[in-house]
Amino acid sequence: MSQSQAAAIAARLDRLPASRHVWRLVVLISFGGCFEFYDLFFTGYIAPGLIRGGFFTPASLGPFAALGLLGAAGFATFVFATFAGLFLGTIVFGYVADRFGRRLVFTASLLWYSAASIVLAFQTSGEGLVLWRFIAGVGIGVELVTIDTFISELIPARDRGRAFAVNQFITFLAVPCVAFLAWILVPLKPLGLDGWRWVVLLGASGALVIWFIQRAVPESPRWLALHGRLVDAERETAALEAAVAAETGVALLPPAPHPALPPVRGSLAEIFRPPYGARTRMLSVFNFFQVIGFYGFAAWAPTLLIAEHITVTASLRYAFIIAIANPFGPLLGTLIADRVERKWQIVGGAFGMAVFMLLFVLQRSGPLVILCGVLFTLSANIMSFAYHGYQAELFPTRIRARAVGFVYSWSRVSAAFAGLFIGFFLSHGGTMSVALFIAFSMAIVILTVATYGPPTRGRPLEEISP
Repeated sequence: MSQSQAAAIAARLDRLPASRHVWRLVVLISFGGCFEFYDLFFTGYIAPGLIRGGFFTPASLGPFAALGLLGAAGFATFVFATFAGLFLGTIVFGYVADRFGRRLVFTASLLWYSAASIVLAFQTSGEGLVLWRFIAGVGIGVELVTIDTFISELIPARDRGRAFAVNQFITFLAVPCVAFLAWILVPLKPLGLDGWRWVVLLGASGALVIWFIQRAVPESPRWLALHGRLVDAERETAALEAAVAAETGVALLPPAPHPALPPVRGSLAEIFRPPYGARTRMLSVFNFFQVIGFYGFAAWAPTLLIAEHITVTASLRYAFIIAIANPFGPLLGTLIADRVERKWQIVGGAFGMAVFMLLFVLQRSGPLVILCGVLFTLSANIMSFAYHGYQAELFPTRIRARAVGFVYSWSRVSAAFAGLFIGFFLSHGGTMSVALFIAFSMAIVILTVATYGPPTRGRPLEEISP
């Protein structure tokens, strides 16, 4: 493989001007993420229906009742299974996108968790629910890693921040959708089928429709070039250039010089050696603690409201109104995504999460509960779009998927056990102890990223990872 040819492919991609064609690719990839987020976030919103159905008794859980020894009892068993599957998908199978390509793994994982969710919707025991939730989680974990890798490699350096903001805007549209459907359907049994089952099925069937749209997405030219498939890389790059030139009506600028790319073969061990070792440690700590706030609130918001003696129906209504804010954090982020360093966007979002979580549990009136929940959600989603782009930028193409999978896996470990801790704090110290736990976790996030995060704004991927 010619390293200079591979570098030329990267340079040609980074000099592409903003165009509808390039943004169309971001939108198509993001639609896959939309159903992935739907699947991920319905965990908290269908909780009242699952609990009411009696799925989490020791008899119904079967062998999974033994998770009670770890503190995973009741609904926490379902949450634990979700994030245990995500952990396996990210750390064990994260490498497959480096090995087999971004596009293939993207579509395969989409179908994987869609099929698993359909099976989950027809389970009649807690044992079956936990098992198939774990299996679906594996597919979601692989998908999360692949989407971040895919977008970072297709989008020019100057637009990467906005691309991830748009990606997160689209994917987070799923959250108010699932919250609304849960609010309407969970208390009912349409056509004799439990409402929570309809919520699961609607998300899974939508993913199958999106699979047909994904066929219009090309393979990453950077990945093709690094794997010696220069003819394919040239074809995909030339097609992008032709589409952009035809749309803009002007000749493309000459590509700027790019660093020569190293040999194709990479290994997981490389992420622990300089210069990537420090980045791996920083992102591992960051991911371990950020998810405590992000999913701690998203998965437990209806339960926290019920703990404050708000009825199930009212808590789902409040949760739906709060969920409407999800897409607006990334939408606001498009204004700063490529103007402010990614690390400071992460720090600012984490600070807002800490403050508004503490205020959330202090409120007693519905409007103030909703306001604090909305502000927490906006802060969380600004942090989310920033770090999804940030962690993908910090590693080279040859190991990007496995590196992102490794650092991201720490968030899955944390999320699995965070549910146990939140359940413990809620039962022993009330909602304020949960808020303090989340605020402390956000303080660790702020300290870690502010101290050790390198700058990336506007820099080519090949320059960030020399």
